[in-house]
Amino acid sequence: MSNAAPTVLYHQARAARTRADILNVAMDLASAEGLEGLSIGRLATELRMSKAGIFSHFGSKEQLQLATVAAAKRIFLEHVVKPSLGSPRGLPRLRVMLESWLGYVERIVFRGGCFFAAASAEFDSRPGRVRDEIASLTQSWLIALEKEIAFARRTKQINASVVPAQLAFELHAYVQEANWAFKLLDDTSAFSRARRAIADRLPGSRGSGSSTPSGRM
Repeated sequence: MSNAAPTVLYHQARAARTRADILNVAMDLASAEGLEGLSIGRLATELRMSKAGIFSHFGSKEQLQLATVAAAKRIFLEHVVKPSLGSPRGLPRLRVMLESWLGYVERIVFRGGCFFAAASAEFDSRPGRVRDEIASLTQSWLIALEKEIAFARRTKQINASVVPAQLAFELHAYVQEANWAFKLLDDTSAFSRARRAIADRLPGSRGSGSSTPSGRM
């Protein structure tokens, strides 16, 4: 028994590493080509593994897609959410959340840009477990933004007239637009435009609850 345990642990660790390697490739492919484009055969070719070897880790295309979404969530938490947790609640944390999100796209963590922006566009009209999971995670992020805005309003960091859900929607849209312009139009200036829009919008919320910066389209 004492000799068997290390062998079992070795095989478990090796299986975990292989699964992680598969998911790293799957996330990158899905960000650029879509989750529906993922297949056991495609991954086997990319990783130079047997189809049976890939299949043994997931069992079905849907399970592969769900595992890829879960892996992308962990990357998002690491690159976007975690850096903000050391910042004070309200506007300081909100700004770090948005800057980290822009940086995650700008650094091309995934070659297709924001994984969840791509997945949301792909699955918004496709009912099923994959769509439900993507929708749930996207909604959770919007709620996280909204909660920081609500905290900022309660603590008088922003004007009481600000509607947290509305402002969260607008800020979310700025980053999504930057991601779209960068990936589709190869427009690197989209990030500076998004940063300017965010900076303009947050101080503007101290006043009437809305702002329309002059001199911009």
